[in-house]
Amino acid sequence: MGPREFHEEIGSTQDRCIELVRQGATEGTRVVARRQAGGRGRLDHAWSSPSGGLYLSIALRTSSEHVSWLPLLLGARLAEGLSDRFALPLRVKWPNDLLLISPTGPARKVGGVLVDRVEGPGRLPVEVAGFGLNVATALETLPPQVRERAASLTEFLRPPPSLDEVESIVVERSTLASAELRGSKEIGEIRAQCLRWLFGIGRRATVDGTTTGTIAGLGDSGELLLDQGPHRLVIRAGDVRVEGVA
Repeated sequence: MGPREFHEEIGSTQDRCIELVRQGATEGTRVVARRQAGGRGRLDHAWSSPSGGLYLSIALRTSSEHVSWLPLLLGARLAEGLSDRFALPLRVKWPNDLLLISPTGPARKVGGVLVDRVEGPGRLPVEVAGFGLNVATALETLPPQVRERAASLTEFLRPPPSLDEVESIVVERSTLASAELRGSKEIGEIRAQCLRWLFGIGRRATVDGTTTGTIAGLGDSGELLLDQGPHRLVIRAGDVRVEGVA
């Protein structure tokens, strides 16, 4: 495992890890912070990062042939790891949101994954995977516009796990996902693993506020498949809203 750089507060663990990769950081190098002043999520959304959460970015290598599966597989392996350790009802909303499933209300977001492909000094691409997880986050410290849609592990686990324990699971599972995508696993096996944890099969979903269909599965590169009557749509990018998610 590569070196670990720790900060009580930083602008963005993702930006710092990208900087280290461009300077020649090895696979497994990770940046961890207790707070972020400028955290970011997918589609350039701001990521609120108050105390109580885990904010971590790690340098990974994977096969360029299967790299499009990485965000989804990272989410699936992390959901599996946290569920195995803490018996949490977790699922992954395509392509990179970690959801806590409530028995009495809508699913809410407890974490997310962001992957940036970076060219290092040797011109070999490296994936920098960023994770934000609400572990012991007090929801009232989140911005009002995301508070009602967010969840924290402390709601399900009392006392909540330590940030160090959750960090070890994130590192273990992200390393596993990276190795699987550059190993000998067939795409069918990768797809099955992701489908096991995918939220919303058979549910209605809307993409970018306009395209609506029923979630049918995953394509050969991890695309979301939506059924629209007799037509099947392939969604490669976009802001997906799924029925049953806050």
